[in-house]
Amino acid sequence: MRHSRMPRKSLPAAVVGLALAAALGGVVPTASAAPAGSAETYAAYERSQENQAANKAFFDAVQRSVAEQRAANPGALVVTVTYNTRNAPSFRTQIARSTQIWNSSVTNVKLQEVSSGGSFSYREGNDPRGSYASTDGHGRGYIFLDYRQNQIYNSTRVTSHETGHVLGLPDHYSGPCSELMSGGGPGTSCTNAYPNSTERARVNQLWANGFAASGLGTKG
Repeated sequence: MRHSRMPRKSLPAAVVGLALAAALGGVVPTASAAPAGSAETYAAYERSQENQAANKAFFDAVQRSVAEQRAANPGALVVTVTYNTRNAPSFRTQIARSTQIWNSSVTNVKLQEVSSGGSFSYREGNDPRGSYASTDGHGRGYIFLDYRQNQIYNSTRVTSHETGHVLGLPDHYSGPCSELMSGGGPGTSCTNAYPNSTERARVNQLWANGFAASGLGTKG
């Protein structure tokens, strides 16, 4: 988790870290040729300023996308954030579970899968930094799920944590296992994939009345 790493080839845009994952409900592919990271390298990237900046850039990109989609219906009180999993077939079970968790936890925003396009997408592969949320340089957001990290940490927690970044929550690695956005901070034994009451309340506040409370609204 988080947005939940270490040197590797540079991405065209800001990247957000996360730290967790151990396959849950399905087999996670074995990491191949790319160098594998470790809990220590994941933690180092997660706590970096680069990761923090990328986290914010990713959330901003998602909000811009949602604002465009909602232009025809500016009065909607519940925001729908769409996503696709075409490029993360190995993690569809974990993605479905994490979005189900969030949809049952908050009321002002809902996550909905689409076959292509969407407000953001999920991808999978090898990256020594681990899993993260990022932008592609063209204003589109995506969540990258790293194979190796998902063998070390609980995979549904990793995915649910990264999805928390989609909804505007920052990392808080010093928190307890009961806090979803503490990511890999509590260690590899932590399997909690649910946001706590404070995290749920914060997401509902951010997306209240069509995310007008965020200051972005649907203007322009």
